[in-house]
Amino acid sequence: MGCAGSRAKGDDSSKRIRKPKPWKHPEPITRTQLMKLREEFWDTAPHYGGRPVLLSEIWDALHAAAEADLTLAQAIVDSAGVIVQRADLTICYDERGAKYELPKYVLSEPTNLIDDN
Repeated sequence: MGCAGSRAKGDDSSKRIRKPKPWKHPEPITRTQLMKLREEFWDTAPHYGGRPVLLSEIWDALHAAAEADLTLAQAIVDSAGVIVQRADLTICYDERGAKYELPKYVLSEPTNLIDDN
């Protein structure tokens, strides 16, 4: 028997969230364009997967986590029962095994972000 806070080795739900690695958009993109991409993704996210019963709850938790600092994001996914497959949140699962994929552009800014001017 282990400590109350210990988890079994290999338990994916114990992964600590980290910032995504730097990435580059195929073309330079403005902050306004990035915000539009993010808005479009979150508006259509339920069509990307998940289970109908938990769909809104999990997507809402992932949306909140994507916009939060790392400590709060960890608390959000932990309390929602999200299983983090990749520590940068690009692949997660709900308790029943439904997969949720997040594009990097909702999690961080590209290295080739340009001014709107």
